[in-house]
Amino acid sequence: MWPSSFPKWLRTQKNYRWLDISDAGISDTIPSWFWDLSQKLEFMDISHNQLRGTVGNIRLEFAPSLNLSWNQLQGPIPSILSKASVLDLSHNNFSGAASFLCATKDSNLTFLDLSSNHVSGELPDCWIHFKKLVFLDLSNNYLFGKIPTTMGHLFCIKTLRLSNNRFVGELPSQLKNCTKLTFFDLGENNLSCSIPEWLGASLPNLTILILRGNQFYKSIPHQLCHLTRVQILDLSMNNISGTIPKCLNNLIALAHKGNSSRIIQHSYMTQPGEIRYIDNYEDEATLTWKGVRSKYKSILGLVKSIDLSSNKLTGEIPSEITNLVGLVSLNLSRNQLTGQIPPRIGMLQELDFLDLSRNHINGRIPNSLSRIDRIGCLDLSENNLSGKIPTSTQLQSFGPSSYGGNPLLCGLPLLRTCDEEEKGQGQTMLVNQDDKDGLISQGFYISLGLGFAVGFWGVFGTLLFNRSCRYTYFNFWTCFTDWLYVKAEIIRQRMPNTR
Repeated sequence: MWPSSFPKWLRTQKNYRWLDISDAGISDTIPSWFWDLSQKLEFMDISHNQLRGTVGNIRLEFAPSLNLSWNQLQGPIPSILSKASVLDLSHNNFSGAASFLCATKDSNLTFLDLSSNHVSGELPDCWIHFKKLVFLDLSNNYLFGKIPTTMGHLFCIKTLRLSNNRFVGELPSQLKNCTKLTFFDLGENNLSCSIPEWLGASLPNLTILILRGNQFYKSIPHQLCHLTRVQILDLSMNNISGTIPKCLNNLIALAHKGNSSRIIQHSYMTQPGEIRYIDNYEDEATLTWKGVRSKYKSILGLVKSIDLSSNKLTGEIPSEITNLVGLVSLNLSRNQLTGQIPPRIGMLQELDFLDLSRNHINGRIPNSLSRIDRIGCLDLSENNLSGKIPTSTQLQSFGPSSYGGNPLLCGLPLLRTCDEEEKGQGQTMLVNQDDKDGLISQGFYISLGLGFAVGFWGVFGTLLFNRSCRYTYFNFWTCFTDWLYVKAEIIRQRMPNTR
């Protein structure tokens, strides 16, 4: 489609309420007369064009739905726009402060998207006036300072995205009042505090929690295990220490395979005029998948991920994590984890991405790992793994880099071959791991040994220390052998008579 100029015929239209010229291939500067719109405007969508210029003094009688996104508009944001019910200014070049939001008291805004602009400064502390707000996206701007405490008055908020800014300090505890919150993204900021316990205790509806790329420290609170609906938990690139909580198997949404919907959708109500409208929006998340930062929207509901990479976590990988059979991505790389890979790792049949690299994990690679048919990316490099890599079409399909940095590891696809002793030990270990994967455990072998010892000494000890039992036992065997001898002689004497 060839770029077209701004439609001049709009200048003659004075009484329209709805205007939609989105995705029309318009590449032009918006003329000043365009903003002298009908005061009865209820809906305007000029998104996904290449419109330039600034937003003029628009007059609004109602609280319309305004979508100016995905253009090249610039300049400060007029305070009159805060009277809208839906305002999408994302992916433009707007600049200046966000103070225009405080121009309206008791705002009708239900949907506000200022993401991917050049808005700067501190956030105003006037969010007490936005009690109808369901969606707020301020990501990818130049905002700094502390997160205002009045954000705790966003009682209807479902999606809150503040990522990729310069926020500092702690998370205000007042946010625990936002009990309807399902999507919470604070990634790529400079927040510095321990992860609040109230995230898990007071926000039961959280489906996506992203704290990536901050300076959170101390351990992961066990209260996060109360997030039974969480599908994406991203705590990567922080300073979190301590061990991985064993209670992660309480994350029920991750313990079930699949999902009923490919998208994560929310509804909200607007009333630009005399009629109420129910609109919908779909959540979108930026995630690191197989080393690539990508956006997910149309299939976000299918993504089930835990990312704890690039922290200071210690201890072993809890075996309880293998109960999360719905996991599609598990990234525990770049920590200080020790111990062995859980033998039941093969239970995670939905895994497409597994990264345990750059830790201190030892022992052999569990044979059950070869049973994950869907795995498309595997990285076990830079650990202390040893022995032979289990043989399977899946594990041998990855390059040597997936296993590099483990000096005692051998077998394809590595160039280091295993000698006969290692092969024998590898087969023995595989059998033992198969036993662990099944019902036979270490307790079984202990019980077997105790049973044999008790049975043996129950018989032998009685004969050794009880004279009457010993006489009776040997007398029995003497009589029995005599009987066998007589029986054999009778049979032998009868044999010629049968010929």
